[in-house]
Amino acid sequence: MAIDAATVRKVAHLARIKTPEDRLEPLAQELNGILAWIEQLDQVDVEGVEPMTSNVAQPLRLRDDIVTDGAKRDAVLSNAPKSADGFFVVPKVVE
Repeated sequence: MAIDAATVRKVAHLARIKTPEDRLEPLAQELNGILAWIEQLDQVDVEGVEPMTSNVAQPLRLRDDIVTDGAKRDAVLSNAPKSADGFFVVPKVVE
């Protein structure tokens, strides 16, 4: 994929970046160089390489998934300006 000055102009407009006309062609060449470098990464053999999220292997600490009612409804509702039947009462927003 080759990027030309018209594409750079369009991207600069979409990104709201003011770019002088004489700078469009050098930017296009720089972006083409970046894309060529990225295409080189496609040639790397990653067969058998596991994805990683960190450079240090750390097992995830899991907790038991226990369903509770929270047992804090009354404490939470005590902060509400108005409540009814265990729910917050708020003014109507949509007509």
